[in-house]
Amino acid sequence: QVQLVESGGGSVQPGGSLRLSCAASIILDKYIIGWYRQAPGKEREGISCITRESATYYVDAVKGRFTVSRDNAKNTIFLQMDSLLPDDSGLYHCAANPAWPGSACDEHLGRGDFGSWGQGTQVTVSS
Repeated sequence: QVQLVESGGGSVQPGGSLRLSCAASIILDKYIIGWYRQAPGKEREGISCITRESATYYVDAVKGRFTVSRDNAKNTIFLQMDSLLPDDSGLYHCAANPAWPGSACDEHLGRGDFGSWGQGTQVTVSS
């Protein structure tokens, strides 16, 4: 069983910060990890991903404000979110897919073709 469990969501004021965690039952250094979010009535969007080698990718909407990282020893992926905006609100999911060494992650992020998905954690940014 591949299990991903997100946590760390909550309610925060604009300009605030949150750190999301994704606990995994997999060997993280053999997977690429993606982060997605979806607001009610909106299409799901991929926002960030990280490769086996910890190379990272961000879409323009979050670049410079969000940071994805991984702690392979703890089987955990993190998404640090700073300078949060109301438009950042949504249900955040992590996703994992096995990958060969050297594989990029941005194409997977755009296609959404990850084999495993977490249940999501809610982020609300409002005054």
